[in-house]
Amino acid sequence: MAMETLLLQSSPIFTSKWTPHIKLLSSSSTSIKQHRRRSCNVVKLKAVSKDGSSSSSLRNSKDGVLLDTEKDESGSVVGFRFIPQSLDDTEISNDTSINDKEEQAIMDDDLGDRRRAEVTYNIVFVTSEAAPYSKTGGLGDVCGSLPIALAGRGHRVMVVSPRYICGGPSDKKFAAAVDQDCRIKVSCSGGVQDVAFFHEYRAGVDWVFVDHPSFHRPGTPYGDAYGAFGDNQFRFTLLCHAACEAPLVLPLGGYTYGEKCLFLANDWHAGLVPVLLAAKYRPYGVYKDARSIVVIHNLAHQGVEPASTYSNFGLPPEWYGALGWVFPTWARTHALDTGEAVNILKGALVTADRILTVSQGYSWEITTPEGGYGLNELLTSRKTVVNGITNGIDVNEWNPSTDEHIPSHYSLDDLSGKIECKIALQKELGLPIRPDCPLVGFIGRLDFQKGIDIILSGTPDLLQDDVQFIMLGSGEKQYEEWMRAMEGTFKDKFRGWVGFNVPISHRITAGCDILLMPSRFEPCGLNQLYAMRYGTIPVVHETGGLGDTVKTFNPFADEGRGEGTGWAFKPLTRECMLDALRVAIETYRKHKPSWRGLMKRGMERNSSWDNAAVQYEEVFKWAFIDPPYVS
Repeated sequence: MAMETLLLQSSPIFTSKWTPHIKLLSSSSTSIKQHRRRSCNVVKLKAVSKDGSSSSSLRNSKDGVLLDTEKDESGSVVGFRFIPQSLDDTEISNDTSINDKEEQAIMDDDLGDRRRAEVTYNIVFVTSEAAPYSKTGGLGDVCGSLPIALAGRGHRVMVVSPRYICGGPSDKKFAAAVDQDCRIKVSCSGGVQDVAFFHEYRAGVDWVFVDHPSFHRPGTPYGDAYGAFGDNQFRFTLLCHAACEAPLVLPLGGYTYGEKCLFLANDWHAGLVPVLLAAKYRPYGVYKDARSIVVIHNLAHQGVEPASTYSNFGLPPEWYGALGWVFPTWARTHALDTGEAVNILKGALVTADRILTVSQGYSWEITTPEGGYGLNELLTSRKTVVNGITNGIDVNEWNPSTDEHIPSHYSLDDLSGKIECKIALQKELGLPIRPDCPLVGFIGRLDFQKGIDIILSGTPDLLQDDVQFIMLGSGEKQYEEWMRAMEGTFKDKFRGWVGFNVPISHRITAGCDILLMPSRFEPCGLNQLYAMRYGTIPVVHETGGLGDTVKTFNPFADEGRGEGTGWAFKPLTRECMLDALRVAIETYRKHKPSWRGLMKRGMERNSSWDNAAVQYEEVFKWAFIDPPYVS
């Protein structure tokens, strides 16, 4: 007899791809809640066999017994209780300690990582970019990797981002996404917009793409060669409205995510999500059990527009105060300028249940006048719900023992391949092949934030020493021209690669001895994490995530065996940067055992996303302790 399984309309304890593997529904499970009816999320309940055929009646089988049906208040059947006949792998429990806040994931052992979270959630990431579909920086990396790590721990995870179509080769990234034939209407910007959804199930995650003509244009997610798109406020307002509807209307894997969701709104592009939950849904009894967390990747970008654009958001007039913003006098354009504006990120910080940053150091910096960009007082007032969690990295992509981009593999147990990577890099870039010469590298944008002006002022002095220096990046034209000029002046010591190239970034990370990162501010930073994994020693400005992850070397600690993973200097000055570099170079030349200790401690550091996911789960629990935000 073919094994019969059940398609359930909505239940927080099953994920969309698990229904063919249901083993146990214990008597302690909570009843299935019926969600709002939508024209595109009606799911018929029936028994489905493995070969796809259905039967009109449910019956006992060798695989289990149907106990009874579950009905809602109107008497409609919304689910079934199913007990497996064979208890080889599971035991029926009469434990009634599980409450509404504890939704246990039940799945086969062959699905994902065995280390499951004790409490699981329906998580909805809302983001303007998610790798590999779209990416301009760290935001895309985070929203492309963290959801997979959380899904591997048993959570049901959806990522909602735009479907960027530009008519080029990058469109192939969305080729596997299927039109869900579900259309919604969004009222904003003085009209009604038709929005569609595409979906791909990959790596245990539901990747949902919001489709609208405003996302179909050449350029980056935010602009093109002429600058930022003038309708970005409109485009990301659509994203937020669609993201709030997606858990209610998309029957992914046979049933919707429902109303008890945890929304993670990333940066200002998703900042309207917590505002919409509070202003549009909860007053009508929808999402009353949902929670929202705003994740700040870079506070410098806040989604600020003229106050007159408030009507574009599709929010009630009385909610203007949540987003209302006034520029300080010095920032106004003229004497008659009142400075009135709307600030999307400010609205998110006011209405979100919790606030996260991408490192502990940055969570403190944003409460200071220097790092708060005008929002420091608001963030200080909410400091009890502000936390920082350092980003992880893709330890499969960034692995010196398997990296396809580097010429020789190596590991903590056998570092011989690293010197071969160094020689190959020197040869590739036309530098003299000198394995014993300290090789310093820089990878990043050529702009003020990354401290390029400090590098520019200090490099001539640095190159008076017997060192080699390699830079990879693009940005401001003046810095690109400076790199070219330095190559002509220091032909045997300096190389500058204008642009960005993924394979060469891997080879620089593997081949260099030292990675320099003098960023003015760095919410998290990833290059220092990559460097440590590859046994390359970071020299960084002690700010944000750089200060959290790079501990300054102390040769006298641990009974003379030393501690630390690099050098973190402050303040950010030319002299401090050069002093730190010279100490690092001297250690490399004269104290080989200490240098090997630095390499070892960096390579041993756990920078995986699974480690970060555990910390995120703690914040998730805290978010559900208090009631949701209401005005």
